[in-house]
Amino acid sequence: MKDIAKDLGVSVVTVSKVLRNHSDIGEETRERVLKRVKELDYRPNLTAQSLVTGRTFLVGLIVPDLVHSFFAEVARFLSNALRQEGYYLVISSSEEDPSLEEREIDQLLGRNLDALIIASASASPAIFRRIEEQQTPFVLIDRQFPGFPANFVGVDDESVGRLATNHLIENGSKRIAHLRGPESTPGVQRLAGYKHALQNSGLKFNPAYLLSPGNVDVDSLQQGYSAMKKLLAIEPRPDGVFCYNDPLAIGAIDCILDAGLRVPGDIAVIGCGNLHFNTSLRVSLSSVNQHSRQIGECTAQLVLQMIKSKTPLPPRNIIVEAEVIARRSTLRS
Repeated sequence: MKDIAKDLGVSVVTVSKVLRNHSDIGEETRERVLKRVKELDYRPNLTAQSLVTGRTFLVGLIVPDLVHSFFAEVARFLSNALRQEGYYLVISSSEEDPSLEEREIDQLLGRNLDALIIASASASPAIFRRIEEQQTPFVLIDRQFPGFPANFVGVDDESVGRLATNHLIENGSKRIAHLRGPESTPGVQRLAGYKHALQNSGLKFNPAYLLSPGNVDVDSLQQGYSAMKKLLAIEPRPDGVFCYNDPLAIGAIDCILDAGLRVPGDIAVIGCGNLHFNTSLRVSLSSVNQHSRQIGECTAQLVLQMIKSKTPLPPRNIIVEAEVIARRSTLRS
């Protein structure tokens, strides 16, 4: 790095920032440095760099499922935002298993990552108190723990449940079922929003219309299909279904269509997540948009502030406003 800096008449700090893709370096200088780096086939020693700076320039992300497109989209935007500041993302999956999540956290802490971002599968914040004791900055996304003060980025899930259920009501549904999520804050609060929307509209809550498919972030399509099959056997069957996430909703729609029924003519369906492929399904899926891009980018900004701050920052709660994206699966007229 000293040789490159001397050759080009710039500082070693400038070369270091270019190699970390730092944003405050001019384009001409960046191109000159990168050209010389390529000529010398230079690769920085990241271990030595971390010993000097006290940073690894790595951020860990643990999510329940890497196949679930919502978490994949959040990871994509999060990674892009971090990369612009010279940081890189290490991604792991807990498979919705709290014990595996704890082992993954311990592994990442052992590698001295600069920060952790976690969509937790745990029912208790105990592991996060350990992270606090090690003074590793962390942010919770999508899921949080009531009464536990921690940095959080996500949506108001009670509002998500109300928005989805009200949308079904406004489009003519009167017997509305809910394929609910796990006993985490999104699952609990979306259920509460569903019940509140029914109550406020004068519709009766029918316990038979509430199903818990199981591990909704793993094998969601099959879970949605199986749960919808149970709903179709109920008399009278529901004429609207609010699903905890989009993959559950896609499985439910497949089941309805395979049974020879119409979506939304016989049963309207809405999901949550607004995944990028929702417009290309057999029936385009209405969904509550959680704004995965905004969640990823806000989380990156928060993490970088925490890493760069010389003193601990008070916990922040960043709530992204959700909205319904209406498509064919709910629009009867």
